[in-house]
Amino acid sequence: MDDTPHSPAGDALGDALGDAPGTGDGARDALDEQTQPLADDPRPDGMRSPASLVLVNTGNGKGKSSAAFGVMLRALAREWRVAVVQFIKGSDWKVGEEKIGRQLGVDWHALGGGFTWDSGNIEHDIALAREAWAQAAAIIAAGQHELVILDEVTYLCTWGWVPTEEIVAAIVNRPPHVSIVVTGRDAPQEIIDVAHTVTEMREVKHAFQAGFTAKRGIDF
Repeated sequence: MDDTPHSPAGDALGDALGDAPGTGDGARDALDEQTQPLADDPRPDGMRSPASLVLVNTGNGKGKSSAAFGVMLRALAREWRVAVVQFIKGSDWKVGEEKIGRQLGVDWHALGGGFTWDSGNIEHDIALAREAWAQAAAIIAAGQHELVILDEVTYLCTWGWVPTEEIVAAIVNRPPHVSIVVTGRDAPQEIIDVAHTVTEMREVKHAFQAGFTAKRGIDF
């Protein structure tokens, strides 16, 4: 009699593996190997707590800004002061993250003029972007926030509206306690080089390709 304890979920998974075509003892052994605890500590030597971090969310997939606003909520839960500067979205977009952010005390600056393909006056948009960057740089330098989110700032670099070196300098010379999250496609290598954590979102499928418009509560 086998007195080994079993979990219903584990039994169900085992049954599924046993019944699946092409699976048997080899598949079970492989599963057992994958679920064994690590024998060695995977953490690097000399781990330490950072004063601040720079995160970059880039790539052509959805979720770059959404991930940044998840960090925003974590920071607020730790009673951090948070500032958000949006370089593409303007205040007339009425996005959900701005609504809840303002309610929770975030210093929110929606300073963009929209994407270039929606614009009727590119020169006006460039001026808005440069003004927005000047405000963002001042917010970072002031050190009054533990977290500053630069939402879609990479487009300013890609389009040549603000020199990349100016953005890099503001990040590198930030007060020691100020963490920064950068979002947007095609993050310049210079920004990637000064970041601590860089995540590339990769598009696998997107509802837009099936003809669906942005969904309130999901996309904005």
